[in-house]
Amino acid sequence: MKIAIGSDHAGFELKAVITKHLTDNKGFEVKDFGCYSEESMDYPDSAHPVCESIEKGESQLGVLICGSGNGIAMTANKHQGIRAGLSWTPEIAELARQHNAANILVLPARFISQELALEIVERFFNAEFEGGRHQRRVDKIACC
Repeated sequence: MKIAIGSDHAGFELKAVITKHLTDNKGFEVKDFGCYSEESMDYPDSAHPVCESIEKGESQLGVLICGSGNGIAMTANKHQGIRAGLSWTPEIAELARQHNAANILVLPARFISQELALEIVERFFNAEFEGGRHQRRVDKIACC
């Protein structure tokens, strides 16, 4: 599976941990869309390329990380083909995939530990969209 990943400076360290986990433990191919240091940068600069990679079919799923997760999630969800779910517990991540067909996991780097982040990642990537009544709701997300 091909995964797109990106962060701002607040998520840089956690992004490295997650990238290693996804490649070493899950066998995924991970494309890093930045940032590439802890130097301050703007989260949309990595969020948009991650979303575009998924929209073009170059990546199947994505992970985005910023300090609170809010800014990068708001940016991602501006893309019509993206359903980015901000998750701070494994259960929320799993439900984002199962019920909302989330194709991007968003993590709040300043509010979760690396250990918890890896648990969240595992639940997100092990879950599948359930369809059924949830499909009807997902179909209503796209707007204008």
